[in-house]
Amino acid sequence: MTARRDVDYAEYVSASLPSLRRLALLLCHDWQRADDLVQAAVIRLFVRWGKAAAADNLDAYVRAILFREFLHEQRSGWASRVRLTNVPPEVPAAAADEDAALDLQTAVAALPPRQRAALVLRFYCDLNVDQSAQVLGCSPGTVKSQTARALSTLRRALGRESEPGQLNAGAAQDNRTRGGGS
Repeated sequence: MTARRDVDYAEYVSASLPSLRRLALLLCHDWQRADDLVQAAVIRLFVRWGKAAAADNLDAYVRAILFREFLHEQRSGWASRVRLTNVPPEVPAAAADEDAALDLQTAVAALPPRQRAALVLRFYCDLNVDQSAQVLGCSPGTVKSQTARALSTLRRALGRESEPGQLNAGAAQDNRTRGGGS
């Protein structure tokens, strides 16, 4: 029984590692910290594998572990004691406008951890408000307020307070799908 459990765990982690690393990079903006975060998450996953394997959505369960590890790290102060440099990740920007992508990356990196986590869950992981709240362990209202504050901060930082643009596209889509017009 234990051997099968270990094989299942190893297969899942092997298959999920690339996406977990990318997700962690979005949160930390540093490959080394992202790897540390993923390491902590997969250790926690191993300890809870029995419960995780029985979950309705294993990927969502693992993402919740990763996000909670990230938020715990931010609260503990470990990240600020260990961070040695403020160099952007070694990955080239995939956007056509590299300057705008770097500006956005810098602005997102400056957001408080909970706001950054809310944005990543909502717009990168494409989770709805309720799913994001479940991952973060908070109320849907908190997710909404953290997302709104983050978007407002990004608009100010990027000088797009009154321009309709990419940062408004998600909100406009949400309004249309709820029947709010636009």
